[in-house]
Amino acid sequence: MRLLPVRSAHVGGGTAGAHRGAVGRRHRHGDVRQSVPLRHLPAHSRRDPSRRRNAHQPGGNALTSNAELHARRQQAVPRGVTNSLAVYAERACNAEIWDVEGRRYIDFASGISVLNTGHVHPKVQQAVARQLEKLMHACFQVTPYESYIALAEQLNALAPGAGPKKTLFLSSGAEAVENAIKIARFHTKRSAVIGFAGGFHGRTLACVSLTGKVQPYKAGFGPMLPEVYHLPYPMPYHGVTLEHSLQALEQLFKADVDPARVAAIIIEPVLGEGGFYAAPSEFLRRLRAVCDRHGIVLIADEIQSGFGRTGRMFAIEHAGVEPDLITLAKSVAGGVPLSAVVGKADIMDAPGPGGLGGTFAGSPLGCAAGLAVLEVMREEQLLKRAQEIGRFMSSRLKGLQVRFPCVGDVRALGAMVALELVKNSRADAPDADLTKALVQAAGRRGLVILSCGVYSNVIRFLAPLTIPDAHLKEGCHLFELALEEVAGAGARASAAV
Repeated sequence: MRLLPVRSAHVGGGTAGAHRGAVGRRHRHGDVRQSVPLRHLPAHSRRDPSRRRNAHQPGGNALTSNAELHARRQQAVPRGVTNSLAVYAERACNAEIWDVEGRRYIDFASGISVLNTGHVHPKVQQAVARQLEKLMHACFQVTPYESYIALAEQLNALAPGAGPKKTLFLSSGAEAVENAIKIARFHTKRSAVIGFAGGFHGRTLACVSLTGKVQPYKAGFGPMLPEVYHLPYPMPYHGVTLEHSLQALEQLFKADVDPARVAAIIIEPVLGEGGFYAAPSEFLRRLRAVCDRHGIVLIADEIQSGFGRTGRMFAIEHAGVEPDLITLAKSVAGGVPLSAVVGKADIMDAPGPGGLGGTFAGSPLGCAAGLAVLEVMREEQLLKRAQEIGRFMSSRLKGLQVRFPCVGDVRALGAMVALELVKNSRADAPDADLTKALVQAAGRRGLVILSCGVYSNVIRFLAPLTIPDAHLKEGCHLFELALEEVAGAGARASAAV
């Protein structure tokens, strides 16, 4: 669906350099991006000249290093919370991060798809600042406020399908998934839930039960939620077709659970942590038909794929399918904690008063930020920009696929882009060690990237949709250098920043 038009007098400006990087000038992101040419030095070696001393470090004015902070982190924070890089961020702007030592990084992670509108977007920052002056917290269940209603109205209008919708706000993606399951169970008076192998839905006990990967999410955490079943997710690169998945569903109904007991099927339209596989449109349409036939609630988990990441507001729109419920989080509020369940009004209204909510659910700050994010998406044409980013990155990465036998597959849906690493060009030989080394090599060169995948052998790219062309090209160049470092020089790099 189209984003609702909103009038705004603001273009650029604001604090945090009005989304201008240290070397580039921010333009409206729907236009061609321009930037002052960068020196051909590794980004990691360019230090931020404006870096301040850290007043929070013991001693008051001693400079803090990444190593010092990492030592403190090891003593203060449990090991179950992992870090992709031992790099400690001090500040950020759009698609750039500076660490506590003043080193600059291009961000191709977006805080795991949280920053579709970039770091510290001035419109989001200003909306939060204005809200801070008026009301920080009230609890919508005690004294409600307009921004919650206004944001719900906009999301209801954006959700696929013509019927009436309603929206529940929460704080985290896991909360959204848990509440979607609660709503589906209450609506259907059933208890079983079907998920997919490789799916990820959060780290709470119920969400881990739905997640289709044992390590590191399930191992050691005791009995999982009962009546949860998993199907194979279509992965053509690994020989799993949509027919295989549908046959497994048919067999599940025959052997393990009566469809009359199933409350919901929950699916990521693009498998996130599982490796960025997009579900075939035909598969989603046939899954919709199965749910209709048996009275099952279809839940689209759009926590990572939603809010423009794939070039549509919601990834499931590519298939022309209307889910019953959609879970949202991450980029909904541009870095402020906020999540949502958006769904058909009759289903959303199933639980009675008091059955849904939370103390911090749909906070005034989160809702103000969410409204600003939608305004940015409209003004800067970020759905179109996601498609441009995806086309550019796919082209660059497919060039690497030709040069490097370790690059087994390149896939993208909009700006949700992935590169799968294997041994000797074999899909059945995932190379997790090379993937881990590549993440670290990129970090040393000044590029933040993430890995994912059932076999931990996929590099996922989640650049902010507001990234200037110059920084997008620079990041791709740094990635190419890192790949040459860990996988062999191969052919000379054909593209430069």
